[in-house]
Amino acid sequence: MNVNAHSASDLANRRIRDALAARIGEALADERLDRQNRGDTYLNSNSEMDFARQVSAMECARLSASRRQEGLPALTDTEEQLLTGRAIDQVLGMGLLQQTLDDPEVSDIHVRGNSPIWVKLRSGARECRSSIVDHDDELVDLIRRTAVRMGRSERRFDAGSPELNLQLADGSRLFATMDISSRPSLVIRKHQFEISSLEDLEARGMMSHGIAEMFRAMVRSRRNVIIAGGTGSGKTTLMRALINEVPPEERIVTIEDAYELGLERFEHLHPDHDSLQSRPANIEGQGEITLADLTKMALRMDPDRVIVGEVRGAEAFPMLMAMSQGNNGSMCTLHADSTRSVFPKLAAYMSMSSTSLPIETTNLLIASSVHFVVHIEVVRGQRRVSSIREVVDSDGLTIMSNEVVRNLNGTVGIGYPLREETRELFEECGFREEMLR
Repeated sequence: MNVNAHSASDLANRRIRDALAARIGEALADERLDRQNRGDTYLNSNSEMDFARQVSAMECARLSASRRQEGLPALTDTEEQLLTGRAIDQVLGMGLLQQTLDDPEVSDIHVRGNSPIWVKLRSGARECRSSIVDHDDELVDLIRRTAVRMGRSERRFDAGSPELNLQLADGSRLFATMDISSRPSLVIRKHQFEISSLEDLEARGMMSHGIAEMFRAMVRSRRNVIIAGGTGSGKTTLMRALINEVPPEERIVTIEDAYELGLERFEHLHPDHDSLQSRPANIEGQGEITLADLTKMALRMDPDRVIVGEVRGAEAFPMLMAMSQGNNGSMCTLHADSTRSVFPKLAAYMSMSSTSLPIETTNLLIASSVHFVVHIEVVRGQRRVSSIREVVDSDGLTIMSNEVVRNLNGTVGIGYPLREETRELFEECGFREEMLR
């Protein structure tokens, strides 16, 4: 088959796909309206998928009959299956991007207009794949349709609101831009809501057995922990593992921009929990709920531990206040390139709050709230804990700390000894410093 024949065939298949998608969309809309008028239950995602397949099967049968009358070959089973899948992806998924989104090996997806897309694999490798739209405008339309399906119909995505941040049905996080970028762009960060454990992370090489035991002691002795690292270093994964060391009878309140920790997916591990998510302002600029707002709310919800998914602004102040006022055992993540650089970052974030504190008071609050800072790095595609720092005190201008686990010439080993008070607490929890050797 020559190039022109291929192009004609592709165009014909695209028309069939678009017709199938239109029919499925109409049928779904009618079914939802009928159910609403009857006072019936709404279709869930599985029911919608089953209904879409039924509609597509009937439409394909009708189309095949019509083609026979015209003297054309009927659709083969393979063609029908392929066209049905793409049409359903167009209506209930993200079009041609859905196949990549469903790929379990993909962790990140980068789309720029109609250019070939780039994906990051969980192995750390990167791949270039075929474009998912023919024109830049199609990408904008795809993003808008996705926002509507995710229940964000009041969220604009246009020149007046050129950015969009939302969570997909599978928990993946989507961020899109237009106008402020040279071309419409889309970034998706996929999340695997797996039950992470310290044993798993030890087996993957992220940490030694001794460090895993130290983490257990931190959780059991209710130490406040900040996990730092770069994008994709495994901060959330480690936090999940630490959370899963928390006794099931304790009450946990999580605070996130998007539900990445996924406690609601593991109710048997944490039956008493609440997950709070921030909310942007609506079209009128009203109704915004920030992470700082949520952190204040969390303190009124009788938590044993407060978990902040990622600190990057004014929420640092109420979080530290929570840590210093009896909610020991709390945790958060933070972007930083070392354990030492966490302290000036926290101070900078504190300055963003409405409560302006002098640097001496800020450092005293940090020193009295945070017990340990952990850093994770990625070396040759391998995630590993590279530093653990124990906060000791503050003299006002300086936060004093000891790096108890450090990276020396590429080897992670013992640094300074733990404080006597901490050592005794950890020994009661089954950890001894010689485990690090």
